[in-house]
Amino acid sequence: MRRVISFALLAACALLLWGDQARAGFLLVSDGDGGGGPYINLIMREVRVSPIRAHVGDVIRVDMVIEDQSDVTNFKGDLDITANGRKVAGKWIHNEFGGQGERVHRETIQWDTRGVSPGEYMIRADFYVWGDASPFDNYLDVKEPLLLLPKGAAFPSGEPAGGSAIIRDSRYKASGGRQEGGIKSSREY
Repeated sequence: MRRVISFALLAACALLLWGDQARAGFLLVSDGDGGGGPYINLIMREVRVSPIRAHVGDVIRVDMVIEDQSDVTNFKGDLDITANGRKVAGKWIHNEFGGQGERVHRETIQWDTRGVSPGEYMIRADFYVWGDASPFDNYLDVKEPLLLLPKGAAFPSGEPAGGSAIIRDSRYKASGGRQEGGIKSSREY
């Protein structure tokens, strides 16, 4: 019985001493009402894909506008590009500013299409940060498909390679008064 009590006391002490470390990976996130912890809210506002008509082996450029309404001074996350639901490019990004809200960040990812099968591809840009208050607005789907043809093939209707497709969040109104920049890229994959 003495061993059981000693073990229980030891286990309780261990939980008290290391409990905060075990819980450290879980961030209390506020829903914006002023309580509960830091407020994280990132919104994908615009995605531009160019060229929208390309040949296998071309590099596709995806430009994004991400609005940061957080009060967090330091967050990290995955910025991914998917084509037909499959991840094709991405980067790990790190916010080096923060705590002010209403900042607009611009990011670019390039997708090298060497070895990709010809066809139509629906493009999605998605930014994931754990604990975001509204994860439903962290991505945008480009409505026009990317047309990827074999090298040297002619495009339908005689159109040239190139063009671009853009999707904007209907709530996004770009204004000159917003702070630009703030995201530092650390690696591309």
